[in-house]
Amino acid sequence: MIVEYIRYELKTHQPSELVDAYRLAAPHLEAAPQCHGYELSHCVEEPSSLTLRILWTSTEDHLQGFRKGPHFPPFLAAIRPFIGEIAEMRHYAPTDVAWSRTEG
Repeated sequence: MIVEYIRYELKTHQPSELVDAYRLAAPHLEAAPQCHGYELSHCVEEPSSLTLRILWTSTEDHLQGFRKGPHFPPFLAAIRPFIGEIAEMRHYAPTDVAWSRTEG
């Protein structure tokens, strides 16, 4: 599993516009077999900064499968106005340093 982080620093759009765009784009991620989940978060201290975390089966599956497949064009159409406001877009491999508290 690979994690892609896309960090937006909005200068010309409002955070709510990006959230709405990803609501439109989300079904195309969900339909792609290469995608195993996503989460869009906004920064509490700097509301114009938002980060999208996407779980992919692999970097190659993302770049060669999703981006060359049928779900990418409508996904891209939904988020295209925000591409110029991307501050970072990279793939990361998780390490074994992780923990989470589960409520039970």
